[in-house]
Amino acid sequence: MVRSLWTAASGMAAQQLCVDTISNNLANINTTGYKKETAEFKSLLYQTIQKTSTDADGEQKPVGVQVGLGVKTAAITSQYTQGNMTQTGNSFDFAIQGTGFFMVQMGDGRTGYTRSGAFQMSIGNEGLTLSDAEGNPVLDTNGQPIVVPDTYSADKLSIDSSGRLCYPDANNNPQPIGIQIGLAQFANSAGLEKVSNSLVVETDASGVANIEVDGTTKMKSSIWQGYLEASNVQAVDEMVSMIVAQRAYEMNSKVITASDDMLQMANNLKQ
Repeated sequence: MVRSLWTAASGMAAQQLCVDTISNNLANINTTGYKKETAEFKSLLYQTIQKTSTDADGEQKPVGVQVGLGVKTAAITSQYTQGNMTQTGNSFDFAIQGTGFFMVQMGDGRTGYTRSGAFQMSIGNEGLTLSDAEGNPVLDTNGQPIVVPDTYSADKLSIDSSGRLCYPDANNNPQPIGIQIGLAQFANSAGLEKVSNSLVVETDASGVANIEVDGTTKMKSSIWQGYLEASNVQAVDEMVSMIVAQRAYEMNSKVITASDDMLQMANNLKQ
C-alpha cells in the first residue's frame, strides 16, 4: 500500500508537468514562430516480487511477478512542423517556408536561431542594421551582422525568396546589392536548447548549424516578405490533451485516497 502511494504520487507529478506543458503551448498560441511542445513519459524501475511463480498445482508459470514503481518525465519535445503564413504587409516581416532558422547575434556574442522573422531596421554608425525586436543584429550567410549603407532608403529595400536584399535600379527593377540573409538548418532541430525571446542555441544533440548557402543542405528554405509564421499550436488539440491529463491526475489522486483508506482499515484492526 505504501508502494501504491508513491506510484500514484509520481503519476500526479508527471501529469502536472504535462498540464504545465500544455499551458505553455496555449499561452504561446499567438507567438510568432512558436513550436508546439509535447511531454513524453517513461516507466520507472520495476520491483521483482518473485522471479518465478507457480500455479495451484505447483507448476511453474512462464512469467515472474514484477510491480512497476511509477512514471517519470523522459523529455519535452518540440514539434518543428510548419506554421501557417500570416500576411502582415510590413516590409521587414519575414516568414520561412521550410526547415531553416534565422541567425541573430545575441548580447553575449553567441549565435541564436529563431523562426520569428519580425525584424526592423535600426540606425547605427555604419548604416542601417537589420535586427530583431530585442535589437539583436540579424546575420548574413557569412555570419556577419547585416548592415546596409545609409545611401540606401529602407523603404525601397526588398528581398527575394532566397533572402537576397534588393534595391530598385534606374528602371525600378529590384537588383541584388550583395547581401543575403543567412538561414541555418540542423540535423536534429528537436535537440536545440531554448533560451529566451523565441531564440534557441545549438547543442551536441542538435548538431552544428548548416548554412543553407553552403550547399550542405538537401532542401533549401524560402523566405516570404511581408509575412510571419504563426505558431503550430492547435487550440482544440491542446484542450483535448488537457482534459486527458486532468482525468489522469484525478485517477492518481483517487489511488492515493484508496490506499489511505486501506491503510486506515489495517491500522484499525489493532483496536
